[in-house]
Amino acid sequence: MDLHKLIGETTSYEKKEMVEKGKIRNWLKTVSAFANGEGGILIFGVTDKDEIIGLGNAKSDAEFISESIKTKIDPVPNVNLKFKQVDEKTLILLYIEAGEDAPYYYVGDKQQIAYTRIGNESVVADRIQLKRLVIKGSKSSFDVLPSSYKFDNMSFSRLKSIHYKRLRRSFEDSEYASWGIIDENGNLTNAGALIADESPMRQSRIFCTRWNGLTMTGGLGEAIDDVELEGSVIGQLQDAVSFIRNNSKKKWWKEADHREELPDYPERSVTEIIANAIIHRDYMIMGSEIHVDMYDDRLEVYSPGGMFDGSLIQNLNPLAVISKRRNPLLADFFSRLGIVERRGSGMKKIFNAYKQFEHIVKYRVPEFRSNATEFHVVLWNMNYDESFNKSNEFTKKKEEFIKEGKEFAKASRQIYKLITLNSQISAIRMATEMNVSSRQVQKYLRKLQEQKKIMRVGGRKMGYWKIIDDDYENFFERI
Repeated sequence: MDLHKLIGETTSYEKKEMVEKGKIRNWLKTVSAFANGEGGILIFGVTDKDEIIGLGNAKSDAEFISESIKTKIDPVPNVNLKFKQVDEKTLILLYIEAGEDAPYYYVGDKQQIAYTRIGNESVVADRIQLKRLVIKGSKSSFDVLPSSYKFDNMSFSRLKSIHYKRLRRSFEDSEYASWGIIDENGNLTNAGALIADESPMRQSRIFCTRWNGLTMTGGLGEAIDDVELEGSVIGQLQDAVSFIRNNSKKKWWKEADHREELPDYPERSVTEIIANAIIHRDYMIMGSEIHVDMYDDRLEVYSPGGMFDGSLIQNLNPLAVISKRRNPLLADFFSRLGIVERRGSGMKKIFNAYKQFEHIVKYRVPEFRSNATEFHVVLWNMNYDESFNKSNEFTKKKEEFIKEGKEFAKASRQIYKLITLNSQISAIRMATEMNVSSRQVQKYLRKLQEQKKIMRVGGRKMGYWKIIDDDYENFFERI
Protein backbone atom coordinates (compact mmCIF):
# COMPACT_ATOMS: atom_id res chain seq x y z
CA MET A 1 0.00 0.00 0.00
CA ASP A 2 1.28 3.46 -0.96
CA LEU A 3 0.40 5.32 2.23
CA HIS A 4 1.52 8.70 0.88
CA LYS A 5 -1.01 8.35 -1.93
CA LEU A 6 -3.66 6.96 0.41
CA ILE A 7 -3.63 9.85 2.86
CA GLY A 8 -4.30 12.33 0.09
CA GLU A 9 -7.72 10.81 -0.57
CA THR A 10 -10.84 11.59 1.41
CA THR A 11 -13.97 9.67 0.35
CA SER A 12 -13.09 6.24 1.78
CA TYR A 13 -10.33 7.34 4.12
CA GLU A 14 -10.16 9.72 7.04
CA LYS A 15 -7.11 11.01 8.92
CA LYS A 16 -6.80 11.68 12.62
CA GLU A 17 -3.80 13.25 14.28
CA MET A 18 -4.36 11.26 17.48
CA VAL A 19 -6.85 9.05 19.29
CA GLU A 20 -8.93 11.66 21.11
CA LYS A 21 -9.86 9.72 24.23
CA GLY A 22 -11.86 12.60 25.64
CA LYS A 23 -13.78 13.21 22.40
CA ILE A 24 -14.34 9.75 21.03
CA ARG A 25 -17.44 10.74 19.02
CA ASN A 26 -15.12 12.76 16.75
CA TRP A 27 -13.83 9.53 15.24
CA LEU A 28 -16.47 6.95 16.23
CA LYS A 29 -19.01 8.80 14.05
CA THR A 30 -16.75 7.93 11.11
CA VAL A 31 -16.74 4.28 12.16
CA SER A 32 -20.55 4.40 12.14
CA ALA A 33 -20.63 6.16 8.76
CA PHE A 34 -18.21 3.75 7.08
CA ALA A 35 -20.08 0.72 8.46
CA ASN A 36 -23.39 2.18 7.25
CA GLY A 37 -21.89 2.87 3.84
CA GLU A 38 -19.24 1.28 1.67
CA GLY A 39 -16.60 0.81 4.34
CA GLY A 40 -13.35 2.75 4.74
CA ILE A 41 -10.13 3.29 6.63
CA LEU A 42 -9.39 5.54 9.62
CA ILE A 43 -5.72 6.47 9.80
CA PHE A 44 -4.41 7.63 13.19
CA GLY A 45 -1.14 9.56 13.34
CA VAL A 46 -1.54 11.86 10.32
CA THR A 47 -2.38 15.58 10.44
CA ASP A 48 -4.97 17.33 8.27
CA LYS A 49 -2.04 18.61 6.20
CA ASP A 50 -0.95 15.01 5.51
CA GLU A 51 2.08 15.24 7.79
CA ILE A 52 2.97 11.82 9.25
CA ILE A 53 3.62 12.36 12.98
CA GLY A 54 2.88 8.90 14.39
CA LEU A 55 1.47 7.91 17.77
CA GLY A 56 3.34 7.98 21.09
CA ASN A 57 1.82 4.76 22.47
CA ALA A 58 0.21 2.97 19.55
CA LYS A 59 -0.39 -0.29 21.44
CA SER A 60 -2.37 1.44 24.20
CA ASP A 61 -4.27 3.50 21.63
CA ALA A 62 -5.18 0.36 19.70
CA GLU A 63 -6.63 -1.28 22.80
CA PHE A 64 -8.65 1.87 23.52
CA ILE A 65 -9.97 1.97 19.94
CA SER A 66 -11.08 -1.68 20.07
CA GLU A 67 -12.81 -1.27 23.44
CA SER A 68 -14.56 1.96 22.35
CA ILE A 69 -15.99 0.33 19.23
CA LYS A 70 -17.28 -2.65 21.27
CA THR A 71 -19.02 -0.44 23.82
CA LYS A 72 -20.07 2.60 21.75
CA ILE A 73 -21.09 1.22 18.32
CA ASP A 74 -24.25 -0.89 18.12
CA PRO A 75 -24.26 -3.38 16.52
CA VAL A 76 -20.51 -3.92 16.52
CA PRO A 77 -19.17 -3.74 12.94
CA ASN A 78 -16.40 -5.88 11.50
CA VAL A 79 -13.11 -4.03 11.85
CA ASN A 80 -9.46 -4.88 11.38
CA LEU A 81 -6.77 -2.91 13.18
CA LYS A 82 -3.19 -2.80 11.86
CA PHE A 83 0.04 -1.03 12.76
CA LYS A 84 2.03 0.69 10.04
CA GLN A 85 5.64 1.88 10.30
CA VAL A 86 6.42 4.93 8.15
CA ASP A 87 9.67 6.89 8.54
CA GLU A 88 10.23 5.22 11.94
CA LYS A 89 6.81 6.45 13.11
CA THR A 90 3.93 4.16 14.09
CA LEU A 91 0.48 4.67 12.63
CA ILE A 92 -2.75 2.80 13.28
CA LEU A 93 -4.87 1.84 10.29
CA LEU A 94 -8.43 0.94 11.28
CA TYR A 95 -10.25 -0.90 8.47
CA ILE A 96 -14.06 -0.75 8.79
CA GLU A 97 -16.06 -3.13 6.61
CA ALA A 98 -19.35 -2.19 4.96
CA GLY A 99 -21.87 -3.68 7.37
CA GLU A 100 -24.72 -6.05 6.61
CA ASP A 101 -26.70 -5.22 9.75
CA ALA A 102 -27.32 -1.48 9.32
CA PRO A 103 -28.04 0.89 10.88
CA TYR A 104 -24.84 1.05 12.95
CA TYR A 105 -25.35 3.57 15.77
CA TYR A 106 -22.98 5.58 17.89
CA VAL A 107 -24.27 5.13 21.46
CA GLY A 108 -23.08 7.77 23.89
CA ASP A 109 -23.80 11.14 25.48
CA LYS A 110 -27.31 9.80 26.23
CA GLN A 111 -27.92 9.54 22.47
CA GLN A 112 -28.15 6.89 19.79
CA ILE A 113 -27.14 8.32 16.41
CA ALA A 114 -26.50 6.74 13.02
CA TYR A 115 -24.07 8.47 10.66
CA THR A 116 -23.62 8.29 6.90
CA ARG A 117 -20.80 9.30 4.59
CA ILE A 118 -21.33 12.23 2.21
CA GLY A 119 -18.21 13.03 0.24
CA ASN A 120 -15.45 13.43 2.84
CA GLU A 121 -17.77 14.06 5.78
CA SER A 122 -19.55 11.87 8.32
CA VAL A 123 -23.00 13.37 8.92
CA VAL A 124 -26.03 12.45 11.02
CA ALA A 125 -28.46 10.30 9.05
CA ASP A 126 -31.77 12.08 8.56
CA ARG A 127 -35.16 10.37 8.70
CA ILE A 128 -35.07 9.23 5.05
CA GLN A 129 -31.46 8.05 5.27
CA LEU A 130 -32.24 6.14 8.46
CA LYS A 131 -35.17 4.41 6.80
CA ARG A 132 -32.87 3.58 3.90
CA LEU A 133 -30.36 2.02 6.30
CA VAL A 134 -33.09 -0.10 7.91
CA ILE A 135 -34.04 -1.41 4.45
CA LYS A 136 -30.37 -2.11 3.72
CA GLY A 137 -30.05 -3.98 7.03
CA SER A 138 -33.00 -6.14 6.07
CA LYS A 139 -31.05 -7.18 2.92
CA SER A 140 -33.63 -5.46 0.75
CA SER A 141 -34.19 -2.31 -1.30
CA PHE A 142 -37.10 0.08 -1.76
CA ASP A 143 -38.15 -1.29 -5.14
CA VAL A 144 -38.33 -4.89 -3.85
CA LEU A 145 -40.61 -4.05 -0.90
CA PRO A 146 -44.40 -4.64 -1.14
CA SER A 147 -46.26 -1.47 -2.13
CA SER A 148 -49.48 -0.23 -0.58
CA TYR A 149 -51.33 -0.78 -3.88
CA LYS A 150 -53.16 -3.85 -5.20
CA PHE A 151 -51.86 -5.82 -8.19
CA ASP A 152 -55.44 -6.53 -9.36
CA ASN A 153 -56.04 -2.79 -9.74
CA MET A 154 -53.09 -2.33 -12.12
CA SER A 155 -52.67 -2.86 -15.86
CA PHE A 156 -49.39 -3.45 -17.70
CA SER A 157 -50.21 -2.93 -21.38
CA ARG A 158 -47.24 -0.56 -21.85
CA LEU A 159 -44.84 -3.16 -20.48
CA LYS A 160 -46.39 -5.89 -22.64
CA SER A 161 -46.16 -3.74 -25.78
CA ILE A 162 -42.52 -2.82 -25.21
CA HIS A 163 -41.70 -6.40 -24.19
CA TYR A 164 -43.01 -7.65 -27.55
CA LYS A 165 -41.15 -4.98 -29.52
CA ARG A 166 -37.85 -5.66 -27.78
CA LEU A 167 -38.00 -9.43 -27.27
CA ARG A 168 -40.39 -10.48 -30.05
CA ARG A 169 -42.56 -12.59 -27.80
CA SER A 170 -45.60 -12.02 -25.62
CA PHE A 171 -45.32 -11.32 -21.91
CA GLU A 172 -46.82 -14.26 -20.01
CA ASP A 173 -48.80 -13.96 -16.78
CA SER A 174 -46.34 -16.28 -15.06
CA GLU A 175 -43.63 -13.66 -15.59
CA TYR A 176 -45.13 -11.15 -13.13
CA ALA A 177 -43.56 -13.16 -10.31
CA SER A 178 -40.28 -13.99 -12.07
CA TRP A 179 -39.78 -10.33 -12.94
CA GLY A 180 -40.47 -9.25 -9.35
CA ILE A 181 -43.60 -7.24 -10.20
CA ILE A 182 -45.31 -9.28 -7.49
CA ASP A 183 -43.59 -10.94 -4.55
CA GLU A 184 -43.89 -14.55 -3.39
CA ASN A 185 -47.16 -13.67 -1.61
CA GLY A 186 -48.71 -12.07 -4.69
CA ASN A 187 -48.27 -8.52 -3.39
CA LEU A 188 -47.45 -5.75 -5.86
CA THR A 189 -43.89 -4.54 -5.28
CA ASN A 190 -42.85 -0.90 -5.43
CA ALA A 191 -41.05 -1.68 -8.69
CA GLY A 192 -44.27 -3.19 -10.02
CA ALA A 193 -46.19 -0.06 -9.04
CA LEU A 194 -43.62 2.07 -10.87
CA ILE A 195 -43.94 0.08 -14.08
CA ALA A 196 -47.77 -0.10 -14.12
CA ASP A 197 -49.61 1.85 -16.86
CA GLU A 198 -51.15 4.35 -14.47
CA SER A 199 -48.48 4.27 -11.79
CA PRO A 200 -50.00 5.60 -8.57
CA MET A 201 -46.60 6.73 -7.25
CA ARG A 202 -46.66 10.49 -7.59
CA GLN A 203 -42.95 10.83 -6.84
CA SER A 204 -42.14 8.96 -10.06
CA ARG A 205 -43.14 11.83 -12.37
CA ILE A 206 -40.85 13.66 -14.79
CA PHE A 207 -41.28 17.39 -15.43
CA CYS A 208 -39.98 18.50 -18.84
CA THR A 209 -39.68 22.19 -19.77
CA ARG A 210 -38.27 23.98 -22.79
CA TRP A 211 -37.36 27.41 -21.43
CA ASN A 212 -37.13 30.52 -23.56
CA GLY A 213 -33.51 31.67 -23.40
CA LEU A 214 -30.53 30.74 -21.26
CA THR A 215 -32.31 30.84 -17.88
CA MET A 216 -35.76 30.13 -16.46
CA THR A 217 -36.56 33.86 -16.42
CA GLY A 218 -35.12 34.93 -19.78
CA GLY A 219 -36.90 35.99 -22.95
CA LEU A 220 -40.64 36.07 -23.47
CA GLY A 221 -41.57 35.35 -19.88
CA GLU A 222 -42.96 31.85 -20.29
CA ALA A 223 -41.85 28.37 -21.22
CA ILE A 224 -41.95 27.47 -24.89
CA ASP A 225 -43.14 23.94 -24.09
CA ASP A 226 -43.69 21.90 -20.95
CA VAL A 227 -45.20 18.60 -19.92
CA GLU A 228 -45.70 16.55 -16.76
CA LEU A 229 -45.05 12.88 -17.48
CA GLU A 230 -46.59 10.18 -15.32
CA GLY A 231 -47.60 6.55 -15.57
CA SER A 232 -45.24 3.68 -16.35
CA VAL A 233 -41.62 4.72 -15.85
CA ILE A 234 -40.67 2.81 -19.01
CA GLY A 235 -43.21 4.83 -20.97
CA GLN A 236 -41.90 7.99 -19.32
CA LEU A 237 -38.47 7.27 -20.81
CA GLN A 238 -39.97 7.18 -24.30
CA ASP A 239 -42.03 10.32 -23.70
CA ALA A 240 -39.15 12.31 -22.16
CA VAL A 241 -36.80 11.49 -25.07
CA SER A 242 -39.61 12.39 -27.47
CA PHE A 243 -40.09 15.75 -25.71
CA ILE A 244 -36.38 16.54 -26.05
CA ARG A 245 -36.33 15.46 -29.70
CA ASN A 246 -39.40 17.57 -30.54
CA ASN A 247 -37.78 20.62 -28.95
CA SER A 248 -34.45 20.07 -30.72
CA LYS A 249 -33.24 20.40 -34.27
CA LYS A 250 -30.64 18.84 -36.58
CA LYS A 251 -28.16 20.43 -38.91
CA TRP A 252 -27.01 18.43 -41.89
CA TRP A 253 -24.71 18.73 -44.86
CA LYS A 254 -23.75 16.55 -47.80
CA GLU A 255 -20.49 14.68 -47.99
CA ALA A 256 -19.27 12.82 -51.08
CA ASP A 257 -21.13 9.61 -50.36
CA HIS A 258 -23.47 10.34 -47.46
CA ARG A 259 -25.39 12.97 -45.53
CA GLU A 260 -23.78 14.13 -42.28
CA GLU A 261 -26.15 15.02 -39.43
CA LEU A 262 -25.44 17.06 -36.32
CA PRO A 263 -28.20 16.84 -33.65
CA ASP A 264 -28.51 19.30 -30.80
CA TYR A 265 -28.08 16.34 -28.45
CA PRO A 266 -27.16 12.73 -29.42
CA GLU A 267 -30.22 10.58 -28.76
CA ARG A 268 -28.09 7.77 -27.30
CA SER A 269 -26.71 10.15 -24.64
CA VAL A 270 -30.16 11.54 -23.87
CA THR A 271 -31.66 8.03 -23.58
CA GLU A 272 -28.93 6.82 -21.21
CA ILE A 273 -29.20 9.89 -18.98
CA ILE A 274 -33.01 9.72 -18.65
CA ALA A 275 -32.92 5.93 -18.14
CA ASN A 276 -30.27 6.25 -15.43
CA ALA A 277 -32.22 9.05 -13.73
CA ILE A 278 -35.29 6.78 -13.58
CA ILE A 279 -33.36 3.71 -12.41
CA HIS A 280 -31.04 5.30 -9.86
CA ARG A 281 -33.15 8.08 -8.37
CA ASP A 282 -34.20 7.90 -4.74
CA TYR A 283 -37.94 7.19 -4.69
CA MET A 284 -38.02 7.59 -0.91
CA ILE A 285 -37.59 11.36 -1.30
CA MET A 286 -41.22 12.42 -1.49
CA GLY A 287 -42.30 15.62 -3.22
CA SER A 288 -39.30 15.65 -5.54
CA GLU A 289 -39.34 14.46 -9.14
CA ILE A 290 -36.96 14.24 -12.07
CA HIS A 291 -36.68 17.53 -13.95
CA VAL A 292 -35.60 17.92 -17.57
CA ASP A 293 -34.88 21.58 -18.35
CA MET A 294 -33.99 22.62 -21.88
CA TYR A 295 -32.43 26.01 -22.60
CA ASP A 296 -31.13 27.50 -25.84
CA ASP A 297 -27.57 26.34 -25.16
CA ARG A 298 -27.95 23.26 -22.93
CA LEU A 299 -30.07 20.47 -21.48
CA GLU A 300 -30.07 19.88 -17.72
CA VAL A 301 -31.40 16.78 -15.95
CA TYR A 302 -31.97 16.77 -12.19
CA SER A 303 -32.59 13.52 -10.34
CA PRO A 304 -33.48 13.21 -6.61
CA GLY A 305 -30.81 11.36 -4.65
CA GLY A 306 -27.04 11.64 -4.75
CA MET A 307 -24.56 8.85 -5.47
CA PHE A 308 -25.67 5.62 -3.80
CA ASP A 309 -22.39 5.24 -1.89
CA GLY A 310 -22.29 8.90 -0.76
CA SER A 311 -19.38 9.88 -3.01
CA LEU A 312 -19.46 12.99 -5.20
CA ILE A 313 -19.42 12.39 -8.94
CA GLN A 314 -17.46 15.62 -9.59
CA ASN A 315 -14.57 14.20 -7.55
CA LEU A 316 -14.43 11.01 -9.61
CA ASN A 317 -13.62 9.94 -13.13
CA PRO A 318 -17.15 9.28 -14.45
CA LEU A 319 -15.84 6.63 -16.86
CA ALA A 320 -14.31 4.68 -13.98
CA VAL A 321 -17.26 4.82 -11.55
CA ILE A 322 -18.39 1.35 -10.48
CA SER A 323 -22.12 0.86 -10.98
CA LYS A 324 -23.98 0.55 -7.66
CA ARG A 325 -27.70 0.19 -8.01
CA ARG A 326 -30.09 1.85 -5.59
CA ASN A 327 -33.06 0.09 -7.24
CA PRO A 328 -31.74 -3.29 -8.47
CA LEU A 329 -35.14 -4.70 -9.43
CA LEU A 330 -36.02 -1.63 -11.48
CA ALA A 331 -32.58 -1.78 -13.12
CA ASP A 332 -33.26 -5.43 -13.94
CA PHE A 333 -36.54 -4.49 -15.70
CA PHE A 334 -34.69 -2.10 -18.01
CA SER A 335 -31.93 -4.65 -18.53
CA ARG A 336 -34.30 -7.49 -19.42
CA LEU A 337 -35.93 -5.27 -22.03
CA GLY A 338 -32.50 -4.44 -23.46
CA ILE A 339 -32.92 -0.73 -22.78
CA VAL A 340 -29.78 -0.57 -20.62
CA GLU A 341 -27.06 -3.10 -19.99
CA ARG A 342 -27.03 -4.97 -16.70
CA ARG A 343 -23.86 -3.31 -15.41
CA GLY A 344 -22.49 0.17 -15.83
CA SER A 345 -21.64 0.93 -19.44
CA GLY A 346 -24.04 3.88 -19.45
CA MET A 347 -21.38 6.52 -18.83
CA LYS A 348 -19.25 5.21 -21.69
CA LYS A 349 -22.22 5.35 -24.04
CA ILE A 350 -22.99 8.93 -23.02
CA PHE A 351 -19.44 10.10 -23.69
CA ASN A 352 -18.95 7.97 -26.82
CA ALA A 353 -22.09 9.42 -28.42
CA TYR A 354 -20.61 12.89 -27.93
CA LYS A 355 -17.07 11.91 -28.87
CA GLN A 356 -17.96 11.39 -32.53
CA PHE A 357 -18.65 15.13 -32.71
CA GLU A 358 -15.45 16.30 -30.99
CA HIS A 359 -14.31 17.98 -34.24
CA ILE A 360 -17.08 20.57 -33.79
CA VAL A 361 -15.64 23.98 -32.86
CA LYS A 362 -17.83 24.48 -29.77
CA TYR A 363 -17.65 20.85 -28.64
CA ARG A 364 -18.09 20.42 -24.87
CA VAL A 365 -18.26 17.13 -22.98
CA PRO A 366 -21.22 16.27 -20.71
CA GLU A 367 -20.89 17.50 -17.13
CA PHE A 368 -21.93 15.74 -13.91
CA ARG A 369 -22.25 16.91 -10.32
CA SER A 370 -23.92 15.59 -7.18
CA ASN A 371 -24.41 16.17 -3.47
CA ALA A 372 -26.12 14.21 -0.72
CA THR A 373 -29.63 14.54 -2.18
CA GLU A 374 -29.24 15.55 -5.85
CA PHE A 375 -27.67 14.40 -9.11
CA HIS A 376 -27.26 16.81 -12.02
CA VAL A 377 -26.25 16.30 -15.65
CA VAL A 378 -25.59 18.99 -18.26
CA LEU A 379 -25.51 18.26 -21.99
CA TRP A 380 -24.37 21.11 -24.22
CA ASN A 381 -26.27 21.98 -27.40
CA MET A 382 -23.84 21.30 -30.26
CA ASN A 383 -25.83 23.53 -32.64
CA TYR A 384 -26.07 26.54 -30.35
CA ASP A 385 -25.23 29.74 -32.19
CA GLU A 386 -25.28 32.76 -29.90
CA SER A 387 -25.45 35.29 -32.75
CA PHE A 388 -28.38 33.52 -34.43
CA ASN A 389 -30.23 33.09 -31.15
CA LYS A 390 -30.14 36.86 -30.67
CA SER A 391 -31.53 37.54 -34.15
CA ASN A 392 -35.07 38.71 -34.88
CA GLU A 393 -35.64 35.59 -37.02
CA PHE A 394 -34.99 33.27 -34.07
CA THR A 395 -37.19 35.32 -31.72
CA LYS A 396 -40.02 35.34 -34.26
CA LYS A 397 -39.88 31.54 -34.67
CA LYS A 398 -40.06 31.03 -30.92
CA GLU A 399 -43.01 33.43 -30.63
CA GLU A 400 -44.86 31.54 -33.37
CA PHE A 401 -44.27 28.21 -31.61
CA ILE A 402 -45.52 29.57 -28.30
CA LYS A 403 -48.64 30.95 -29.94
CA GLU A 404 -49.55 28.08 -32.26
CA GLY A 405 -47.58 24.94 -31.45
CA LYS A 406 -47.52 24.58 -27.69
CA GLU A 407 -51.18 23.56 -27.32
CA PHE A 408 -50.99 21.08 -30.21
CA ALA A 409 -47.71 19.59 -28.94
CA LYS A 410 -49.29 18.87 -25.57
CA ALA A 411 -52.43 17.43 -27.18
CA SER A 412 -50.32 15.20 -29.44
CA ARG A 413 -48.50 13.71 -26.45
CA GLN A 414 -51.81 13.00 -24.71
CA ILE A 415 -53.27 11.35 -27.83
CA TYR A 416 -50.14 9.21 -28.31
CA LYS A 417 -50.39 8.01 -24.73
CA LEU A 418 -54.11 7.20 -25.00
CA ILE A 419 -53.60 5.27 -28.25
CA THR A 420 -50.66 3.38 -26.76
CA LEU A 421 -52.81 2.25 -23.84
CA ASN A 422 -55.92 1.51 -25.95
CA SER A 423 -55.69 1.61 -29.75
CA GLN A 424 -59.49 1.28 -30.06
CA ILE A 425 -60.21 4.36 -27.96
CA SER A 426 -62.95 6.62 -29.34
CA ALA A 427 -62.66 10.35 -29.96
CA ILE A 428 -65.38 10.91 -27.34
CA ARG A 429 -63.34 8.97 -24.75
CA MET A 430 -60.24 10.94 -25.73
CA ALA A 431 -62.12 14.18 -25.16
CA THR A 432 -63.14 13.05 -21.67
CA GLU A 433 -59.58 11.98 -20.77
CA MET A 434 -58.08 15.20 -22.15
CA ASN A 435 -60.79 17.42 -20.67
CA VAL A 436 -61.51 19.15 -24.00
CA SER A 437 -64.45 19.11 -26.43
CA SER A 438 -64.98 16.31 -28.94
CA ARG A 439 -64.77 18.91 -31.69
CA GLN A 440 -61.32 19.96 -30.52
CA VAL A 441 -60.14 16.33 -30.38
CA GLN A 442 -61.34 15.76 -33.94
CA LYS A 443 -59.32 18.81 -34.99
CA TYR A 444 -56.19 17.38 -33.36
CA LEU A 445 -56.75 13.95 -34.89
CA ARG A 446 -57.18 15.42 -38.41
CA LYS A 447 -53.99 17.43 -38.05
CA LEU A 448 -52.00 14.40 -36.83
CA GLN A 449 -53.36 12.36 -39.75
CA GLU A 450 -52.43 15.12 -42.23
CA GLN A 451 -48.90 15.14 -40.77
CA LYS A 452 -48.80 11.34 -41.18
CA LYS A 453 -48.25 10.84 -37.47
CA ILE A 454 -51.29 8.60 -36.88
CA MET A 455 -53.72 6.69 -39.06
CA ARG A 456 -57.13 5.06 -38.69
CA VAL A 457 -57.26 1.37 -39.57
CA GLY A 458 -60.71 -0.07 -40.25
CA GLY A 459 -64.14 1.41 -39.71
CA ARG A 460 -65.54 3.74 -37.08
CA LYS A 461 -66.89 1.01 -34.81
CA MET A 462 -64.46 -1.89 -35.23
CA GLY A 463 -61.35 0.00 -36.29
CA TYR A 464 -58.38 1.24 -34.29
CA TRP A 465 -55.78 3.99 -34.22
CA LYS A 466 -52.17 3.37 -35.19
CA ILE A 467 -49.22 5.62 -34.46
CA ILE A 468 -47.05 5.90 -37.60
CA ASP A 469 -44.69 8.58 -36.29
CA ASP A 470 -41.46 6.61 -36.73
CA ASP A 471 -39.44 8.87 -34.43
CA TYR A 472 -41.84 8.06 -31.58
CA GLU A 473 -43.19 4.59 -32.32
CA ASN A 474 -39.86 3.02 -33.25
CA PHE A 475 -37.98 4.37 -30.24
CA PHE A 476 -37.70 1.00 -28.47
CA GLU A 477 -36.64 -0.71 -31.69
CA ARG A 478 -34.07 2.00 -32.37
CA ILE A 479 -32.21 2.07 -29.04
